[in-house]
Amino acid sequence: MMKKNLISIGEAVHASIPKTAVMMKQLADLGPDAYSKPSEPLDYIKGLIESQAADGADYIAVNLDAFGERDPQVTVDMMLEYVVMVRKWGKGVPICIDSSNDDVLTAGLQQWYNTDAKVKQPLINSVKVYTMDKILPLKKRFDFAFVGLLVGEATSLGPGGSLSVEQLYSMAKEMFEKAVEYGFAPGEIFFDSTVFPLAIDMPMEPNVPGYTYRAFETIRKIKNNAKMKGVHCSLGVSNCIRDLPARKVGICRAYVAKAMEYGLDAAIVNVTHHYGQVDPAPDLLELVDAYVKMDGSAEKMNKAMVLMGKFCRDNRKPVT
Repeated sequence: MMKKNLISIGEAVHASIPKTAVMMKQLADLGPDAYSKPSEPLDYIKGLIESQAADGADYIAVNLDAFGERDPQVTVDMMLEYVVMVRKWGKGVPICIDSSNDDVLTAGLQQWYNTDAKVKQPLINSVKVYTMDKILPLKKRFDFAFVGLLVGEATSLGPGGSLSVEQLYSMAKEMFEKAVEYGFAPGEIFFDSTVFPLAIDMPMEPNVPGYTYRAFETIRKIKNNAKMKGVHCSLGVSNCIRDLPARKVGICRAYVAKAMEYGLDAAIVNVTHHYGQVDPAPDLLELVDAYVKMDGSAEKMNKAMVLMGKFCRDNRKPVT
């Protein structure tokens, strides 16, 4: 048993999960007293919150962005309700307010502290280099930790459509320095070097490292920087299994185990699987490792392709 401590951010209250989204919509459609009057959708959301707390989540993430595509204010209003529900049913587990909309993050943060009860420090996900001057100053009014998402403002930068390890690392350093100025302790800063699906982690140009390689090497560099000692590194692990045919929990388990070797100590996960506490299957660890090592050389890329081909053949569901 691995038994290493991983800070677990529960991902179940997320509008991108089909069943959850249906229940969220049904709940919202019940009208003004939807969040206080007993109903099946309310029971469902309550169950999601309570079960994650029971399964040992360190934070309960709430993401409602899918509801704000036409009108962002809808997401702001819904987040206010969900913050209250996590405070009420989360058994003291703090919320992770997860949104790409700064207004949602701000409103959720204010609402978390809009109580006479004592609450634990929440987590804000996410802050980017180009949004940090808007979110980080809120530290003066509200105590919170944050996830710094290492992404550029433009969608495609550099060879292979992503930032290099050096660029990602430099972004982390810039955000760290700014956060310290605003009064954040290193332990209140989480860096997310982003997860790319293994199934399509295929450099389009020669000598360009894969996305997984870049994400993991960035974690290693951040964790090896003595000045940033105490910061956390987090990843949204479920993204790695998109488009894979089977053994998804096993792949996530191997991905977390390998990332922890590089310094990962937090993750947005399905907390029921207790990642970081059970040894992964050796063949899946080998598969993930091949992507982690894909440094741009043809040899490393071929190894990853061969292992992925075998994995897909072995796990393809028979056509009935």
